[in-house]
Amino acid sequence: AVVRDGDMITLDASGRTLTLELPEAELAARQKAFQPPSPPASGYQRLYVEHVLQADRGCDFDFLLGARGAAVPRHSH
Repeated sequence: AVVRDGDMITLDASGRTLTLELPEAELAARQKAFQPPSPPASGYQRLYVEHVLQADRGCDFDFLLGARGAAVPRHSH
């Protein structure tokens, strides 16, 4: 939420890291000033905000994962 256009980001795929190249003071100032947007009242945007998982969990709807009680292997996301 604090990343801005023009910020440098370093991706180290083999090291499995993604680093926002900002001084700690700038990062702290952006975090302090951040105001989260109001959630959408209805529709697909609300469904997306409330139920889509983060990238490390597959970017899928949370209610579709393992809905029948079976484990869903990570590679199937």
